[in-house]
Amino acid sequence: MLGAAMVFFACAGNAHAEDGYALWMRYVPLEPALAADYRTRLAHIVAPDQTPTQRAARDELARGLTGLLGSAPQMPGAAAGDATVVLGTPRSSAMIAPLRHEIESLGDEGYLLRHARIDGREVLLVAARHDIGVLYGVFHLLRLLQTGASLDALEVRESPRLRLRVLDHWDNLDGHVERGYAGRSLWDWQTLPEWHDPRYTDYARANASIGINGTVLNNVNASAQSLAPDYLAKAAALADRFRPYGIRVYLSARFSAPIELGGLDTADPLDPRVQRWWRDKVDEIYARIPDFGGFLVKANSEGQPGPQDYGRSHADGANLLAGALAAHGGVVMWRAFVYAHDVPADRATQAYTEFAGLDGAFLPNVILQVKNGPIDFQPREPFHPLFGAMPRTPLMMEVQITKEYLGFATHLVYLGPLYEEVLQSDTRVRGEGATVAQSLTGMAGVANIGNDRTWSGSHFDPANWYAFGRLAWNPQQSARDIAADWAAMTFAQDPRVVQPIVEMMMGSREAAVNYMTPLGLHHLMARGHHYGPGPWVDGGPRADWTSVYYHRADRNGIGFDRTARGSNAASQYAPEVAARYGDLAQVPEPLLLWFHHVPWDHRMASGRPLWDELVGRYSQGVRQVQAMQATWATLGPGAPNTAVGSAPQPHGVDAQRHEQVAAFLRIQLREAQWWRDASVAYFQSVSGRPLPAGEAAPPHPLAWYQALQFPSAPGDGR
Repeated sequence: MLGAAMVFFACAGNAHAEDGYALWMRYVPLEPALAADYRTRLAHIVAPDQTPTQRAARDELARGLTGLLGSAPQMPGAAAGDATVVLGTPRSSAMIAPLRHEIESLGDEGYLLRHARIDGREVLLVAARHDIGVLYGVFHLLRLLQTGASLDALEVRESPRLRLRVLDHWDNLDGHVERGYAGRSLWDWQTLPEWHDPRYTDYARANASIGINGTVLNNVNASAQSLAPDYLAKAAALADRFRPYGIRVYLSARFSAPIELGGLDTADPLDPRVQRWWRDKVDEIYARIPDFGGFLVKANSEGQPGPQDYGRSHADGANLLAGALAAHGGVVMWRAFVYAHDVPADRATQAYTEFAGLDGAFLPNVILQVKNGPIDFQPREPFHPLFGAMPRTPLMMEVQITKEYLGFATHLVYLGPLYEEVLQSDTRVRGEGATVAQSLTGMAGVANIGNDRTWSGSHFDPANWYAFGRLAWNPQQSARDIAADWAAMTFAQDPRVVQPIVEMMMGSREAAVNYMTPLGLHHLMARGHHYGPGPWVDGGPRADWTSVYYHRADRNGIGFDRTARGSNAASQYAPEVAARYGDLAQVPEPLLLWFHHVPWDHRMASGRPLWDELVGRYSQGVRQVQAMQATWATLGPGAPNTAVGSAPQPHGVDAQRHEQVAAFLRIQLREAQWWRDASVAYFQSVSGRPLPAGEAAPPHPLAWYQALQFPSAPGDGR
């Protein structure tokens, strides 16, 4: 009966064929010979089904094997003597119980995949200390099958390197998603808690498949209403759906909620009435959501209320909430993205200035959430100087999965290399090899998920969700290897498809840097919605919300001087790193204009003067998008794959997805050219220099680009 049900689910899952809904869990039939080999090894499954997580693991394996192998495995009625695959923990499976001591070393979420001989028969074990580890192990096994890996001598031991692996949804209660480019919020607050959309379970499946274990349901620019009883009931309904998949629910808390919900006249963290209000609110939440994860807080940043409104420190504010949560095992993720009402000499220094001196002042269940770079999710930033600077405070790195500054959903920009670049950056705080990854307790990713059928607004953007999860589980993984797995599972296992797609993906972030913010430039986008170029942006309520504040271009040169002669932001890094960043001869060229104001005729590594190099990089970015277009054109259904050899490609990407990606690449090329032309026109007007030989003049005068308006661009905050 179960096998028949799994066949039905597999067929139902393909009803919308290749529209992107299945993400990397398509489970489409494998090549016949490979499927036959796997089928002999995986025909009889023994799996417990007494808990929701056990059933989730059993059902996922059945779903995957049915789709991949073309027939449902026998389960769970197969006798133990017939088993070829055994799922379980030492408590749920007598066949796994002998491994108890070995499994203990894998921790609460780890798992083991191993061949063993039981009663003279070879069996594949998917074993873990707890049910959630078994589910993670099932997804790992299915990934091996989807990518055509050999099961011979299989031996996999996995445990997460980071404890907290969390998606932050910037979703408002009205369904708008701030910096979202994939439709409206996935959470239908209007129909919760009564209606449980099946997408909620599929969302949980996707997250569990890559090891994500937490989700913040609402925007960091929080409404106090998210803590009101009716919305807590809705959050509890979602928590019920996510719990079998190991996902804990968190809420963004508005610091002034005791005033707005509790009727108090203050939110001062040292006021006993405020402390009592938060304790009571936390007790109320845990009564509804026993495994509630805790709070995410944005305080005293961009107009949000916080402890500094009462002359208190960030530690005072975080500890207020942490004290209320501690008895329940909850945590506070306190964001370090702050800047003062008064514009500082350099906004890049603000977070370090406010937080480094508070190291050791936070309660143990406070995790400081630090953006990957010191400004704001730019196409390239140096790693944040707080990484490694607070050894007595747990830190988690916050990255954007949504592409606020990288072309929204229509630009193909794979962020795996960006994440990897930051995670492997050497802070040098304890000598060589003290990477950012080693300083972390967790990672948070600002989600790119909405109610669009593709989940993320395009067929390539789920790759960034996928890469985030894989790297949060193990920051030592290769972004290239992750891209290869994703491409094989998402498009086709054939290497003649996978290899060119991986090359596109791996070059795409650098292409975007080149046509948007080359050589360390940053914050050059249009005001407000951040759509398109705006290097001329000036004026407004804050200087550090403008572009000219950051690039500081004039007749003599360009770049922000963050050396000892300027803002001295470089000094916030460990001495060895500070010396490298502060020296014009040593600073890496990709960060040149981040740390230095450089003359236009400065000689670059290429031998060209800076002006020529800058214009050349903008044009190179456009050419890189053209190259992606050309590669993608070879990957259509049945098209010859000239990018990787002379043999024709018998099974390219399906027509539906190929057509949309091709259309989005046309948008990306048009907008990359726009970025190049508008930026070159502006910087030429400032520098007064002629275009380098061979470089085309922008087709319009600067005033034309400056006059463009896009009042309805998606994703803007409210």
